[in-house]
Amino acid sequence: MYWLVGRYSTLLLVLLGAVVTLTLALSSSIGWYWAAVPLTLLTLLGIYDLIQPRHAIRRNYPVLGNLRFLFEFIRPEIRQYFLEDDTHAAPFSRAQRSIVYQRAKQDIDKRPFGTQEDVYGDRYEWINHSMAPSQIAEPNFRVSVGGPDCLQPYAMSAFNISAMSFGALSANAILALNEGARQGNFAHDTGEGGISRYHRQPGGALVWNIGSGYFGCRDESGAFSEEAFVRNACTPQVKMIEIKLSQGAKPGHGGILPGAKVTHEIAEARGVAAWQDCNSPSSHSAFDSPIGLMHFVARLRRLSEGKPVGFKLCVGHPWEWFAIVKAMLETGITPDFVVVDGAEGGTGAAPIEFVDHVGTPLREALRLVHNTLVGVNLRDRIRIGASGKIITAFDMARVMAMGADWCNAARGFMFAVGCIQAQACHTGKCPTGVTTQDPVRQRALVVPDKAQRVANFHRNSLHALAELLQAAGLTHPNQLRPHHIARRVSSSEVRLLSALFPELEPGELLRGEFRHTLFRVGWPMARADSFQPVQDLTTALAAVHLAQTHATTAPTPAEELAGNTNGATAPVPGQ
Repeated sequence: MYWLVGRYSTLLLVLLGAVVTLTLALSSSIGWYWAAVPLTLLTLLGIYDLIQPRHAIRRNYPVLGNLRFLFEFIRPEIRQYFLEDDTHAAPFSRAQRSIVYQRAKQDIDKRPFGTQEDVYGDRYEWINHSMAPSQIAEPNFRVSVGGPDCLQPYAMSAFNISAMSFGALSANAILALNEGARQGNFAHDTGEGGISRYHRQPGGALVWNIGSGYFGCRDESGAFSEEAFVRNACTPQVKMIEIKLSQGAKPGHGGILPGAKVTHEIAEARGVAAWQDCNSPSSHSAFDSPIGLMHFVARLRRLSEGKPVGFKLCVGHPWEWFAIVKAMLETGITPDFVVVDGAEGGTGAAPIEFVDHVGTPLREALRLVHNTLVGVNLRDRIRIGASGKIITAFDMARVMAMGADWCNAARGFMFAVGCIQAQACHTGKCPTGVTTQDPVRQRALVVPDKAQRVANFHRNSLHALAELLQAAGLTHPNQLRPHHIARRVSSSEVRLLSALFPELEPGELLRGEFRHTLFRVGWPMARADSFQPVQDLTTALAAVHLAQTHATTAPTPAEELAGNTNGATAPVPGQ
């Protein structure tokens, strides 16, 4: 009896209350209906809880069990507004969001009373300053993108808007981002959803992102169409073309936009039929090998009348990246740029396993890409962009020290147009109108106001970067190197990034000098004509181990002359 009363006590109380207040309302005063009606509704809810089959907690705790779902529903807001500390990034901390809001709104972005960071905690990082600071007159840092085969190089800003498609973002968000890019004279990546009317209207510079769906350059069957590509690529607003191989949020994962979401405007931008499922395959159909990718790069460069063409990838198997580089060497065709997207990127909704455990994080991936190009003497021909949780000027300085020529940010610019990290992007119910196609919700985003904030955030971030460079005694981000950044690896040890991420010597891979295990194992596995390795990783590791063992046991020349082949020599230097 006790368990019965305990579990059903709330239902019994509201039932009793409903009976009493209804009786009083009928016999004494109609004012009691104010209590009788909600108590009666709660009683009906409790009865429904008892008979519904989906939720065990509601069957065992009618009425009261619904509080669990209420608290679960408002938990993100409670945590964000009342419980989280300023520096805990999940995925972005309050301090990170605040710095964007302050710079976008032209508010004071200074902080009193010292750092909130634990400067003695593991992974704390800083930039070493100089006793002779420099002076930078103009912080509008640029890098020229375009290799020897490019006829229309583009002067890329050091900080740009990363790939976000119309459809994922609202029309007003796209308008605000592109107008902000126009005002600030920096680039706006379209995302793989194609060039929409809302990208074109403001006239800001575009990097046209072309994914496996070939949106905006496809025929009726979904294959790549040269005619459709030329119509878009040759417009003056398109400054560069970016082939998307994979993205940090969900590398190796395709997707389908349900037909119910394919409005006429989205269909127009993508070149598909409205109200029909829109498929983005997990791989490209225009090429199936590294050499094929290089020929596709050359083809797009020719069709676009010599504009910069490159590709974006989240690094997975390193030998697949090595295969692409070997294809560059074999064909003599090089992309004008490579954008490295870290696994921490995440504007696109994706399965949780992909979000948390697929893809290489930005720093390791960026260093691999940079070092490989240095090792084959191609780094001076190919520019590198980087994206993945880049918010502050220090974030930019760090990735540029690791090898990037410029930085892209997606969620940072989303914050600039009003995102509050509600994490409802995939529901269509974004509270600020940034990631929804609901016309009523997105009208809350006022384009002129938010466009100015986008331009402000860009300008003030570059100003902050200039101040960091001045403190370090530098005059341009291209002077940053790994030795400028220090990291605490334990409470008693500090190491420069140059020690944690060593630099390859120019031409090292071409000479077959593999000082690092990753290249010693992975480079021989790669082949230019296929993404498949020459041999599996286990075999490659065994071969390297055998070579090392042979090297350490080989007789010295003196031993050979003496006829002694049993002695072991010291390990070969560098092994």
